[in-house]
Amino acid sequence: MPLKIALLAGASLMIAGPAFGQEVAASSSADGPTSSTDQSHEVIVTAPFRQSETDVLSGTSVVTGAELTRDLKPTIGETLAKQPGVSATSFGPSASRPILRGFQGERVRVLTDGIGSIDVSNTSVDHAVIIDPLLAERIEVLRGPSALLFGSSAVGGVVNVIDTRIPRAVPAKGYRFDGIATYGSAANERTLGAAGDVAVGEHFVLHADGSYSKSDDLHIGGYALTAQRRAEALATSLLPAPTPAPGEDPIDYAANAAVKGTLPNSAAKTWTAGFGAALITDTGSLGVSYSHYDSVYGVPIRYATLPDEGQEAPRLDIVQNRFDLRGEVETGGGFLDKIRLRAGHATYRHFELAPDGTVGTAFYNNGTEARLELVQSNRGGWQGASGVQYFNRVFNVVGDEAFLPKNETNQTGLFTLQQLDLGRFKAEAGLRYELSDVAARTPLDDLRFFAGKRHFEALSGSVGASYGLSDVIRIGLNLSRTERAPSAEELFANGAHAGTQAYELGNPDFKLEKSWGLEGTLHAHDKGFSFDASAYYNRFTNYIAEVQVAQSVCAAAAAPSGRTVDFPCFQSIQADATYYGVEAEGSVVLARIGGYKINADALGDYVHASIVDQGPVPRIPPMRVLGGIEAQGDTLNGRIELEHVFEQNRIAAFETPTAGYTMVNASIGFSPFGKDNKTTLMLTANNIFDVDARRAASFLKDFAPLAGRDIRATLRFSL
Repeated sequence: MPLKIALLAGASLMIAGPAFGQEVAASSSADGPTSSTDQSHEVIVTAPFRQSETDVLSGTSVVTGAELTRDLKPTIGETLAKQPGVSATSFGPSASRPILRGFQGERVRVLTDGIGSIDVSNTSVDHAVIIDPLLAERIEVLRGPSALLFGSSAVGGVVNVIDTRIPRAVPAKGYRFDGIATYGSAANERTLGAAGDVAVGEHFVLHADGSYSKSDDLHIGGYALTAQRRAEALATSLLPAPTPAPGEDPIDYAANAAVKGTLPNSAAKTWTAGFGAALITDTGSLGVSYSHYDSVYGVPIRYATLPDEGQEAPRLDIVQNRFDLRGEVETGGGFLDKIRLRAGHATYRHFELAPDGTVGTAFYNNGTEARLELVQSNRGGWQGASGVQYFNRVFNVVGDEAFLPKNETNQTGLFTLQQLDLGRFKAEAGLRYELSDVAARTPLDDLRFFAGKRHFEALSGSVGASYGLSDVIRIGLNLSRTERAPSAEELFANGAHAGTQAYELGNPDFKLEKSWGLEGTLHAHDKGFSFDASAYYNRFTNYIAEVQVAQSVCAAAAAPSGRTVDFPCFQSIQADATYYGVEAEGSVVLARIGGYKINADALGDYVHASIVDQGPVPRIPPMRVLGGIEAQGDTLNGRIELEHVFEQNRIAAFETPTAGYTMVNASIGFSPFGKDNKTTLMLTANNIFDVDARRAASFLKDFAPLAGRDIRATLRFSL
């Protein structure tokens, strides 16, 4: 508690305002600390225009270069889990979506090069994000209301994974080839990835990429079940054995309690392939790409510990085919500087497989997203960007767990960002207006689903200013107002969902979810140190949350279909809610010894979330601190770090407490051709002491801990 109080007290001294809707690749001075990264002093703002790191006022993080190589995991969530304000859903090693400032699901957008991943990972935590981290060039994280440029559902933030599938430049040598190979001991993980470009003539570039990953069941640092669940299972094993359902084997509760060292049904195999082409000139570019994603992975078993509980060992078989387009043209002067177009279309399906290979439930999702941006020229310090964004999704669930009717979502958003730069003083404002139509289409003989259409009009905005106290320090303040339309899942759900072990009920009468937000940030950068911090507060009305209610509520909803309710009943409600928290990271140069720079870095984050008259918001990450010491040279880097995650006892009524843990990691990186060459051999040791670690935000935390000791070797090379 003293550390929490100290962090929150420090947060009261930090005031700043976010750059509304900007993606950044943050960095620090080449002579200063890099906080374990290989970043430069300049910040690259990929949308809508560039500016330096100290001018980007919202909480942002970028993972690239050596840091990306060291932290690379099979999922985006685990790859980013060491960034400030970021946690992960951790539904086993193959399905882990980022959590930003305690927000997840519909309140966080995961993008690939500025366009949505077009999958169903927002629908349930057991569904993987269809983006391969192996092929990422960098990953950018925007936390807070600045992310609203990419959609009103991004109140928690945006994760943007940037790859090279559509070429951005003609290779200097006429060709470019990058490759990566990784071995991880915890799951006997073997991965390969490669991407290459070749110039055809002076302005045309062809691209190809692919990846392959295979892993066995995950090694864990102790029992699969927590002590409480093991005690329940052992007590149940002493009772008369319940009669199994026809065709099912009886459950061995004592054996469940004894599962240790390995996480059954967590193996996975994934492969991807992609092709792209681009026409690149001095004044613009136009490119297209096609990609294929194919994965089969197991979902860790949610073991039965109480009488009459069922348990399954499902596997998911996922396929996505996707087409993308990106274009940009410089106008040659005048009011507009550039016009940008980005679009993507994907067909997605996944089958949830029973142990015998039969398909229990099928998910189908066809989606299209496009955005057009008009970027203004800089006129006396005033610049801006405006545009339109369109999104369409047709989603259908068929089979045993069809908890949602076939539905279609159409969204059209108009947005603008305007910025005034007067030197030390900067001001900016952003606005987004969004129309949403969500329609449910149900068979006439299925009376449990609402059939109809909802229309929403949402208006979100942000206004802020910052002031440079010196060339080193900049502070500011930002106020935001956001509105979000409910999703189809929140409106129309009515059925059993084994992934979350819940019978889920939506509400077709929901209103817009609205919030007021205040965010402050502090940036301080000089040659010998770097410090960035954010403090934020959000007040929601009509906040949408799932709460556990009496079984009779779900039984009444299921009655028209004749289905029984075998899972706990969870109903979506709207209520007032509050989120507040703080996140900070910093680094300092301790010494220079020979050709090495010795850096120390640390980060911490904390979030507090409550639903009025209900209690804590469920599955909120606890406070976390992480510190490291790193020696950086031109050819050799070494790092050791310690991460402590506090216990989480502030929980909803249906949750269990989560114990804290301390994890020690170390790494050595060797760059034989110097730091400016991408060729690197990285050896990392994660969770060196093989501790039993569980994330409070995970639905499976009582049944599936994080990976135990994991020794990884990664070779990244470039030609």
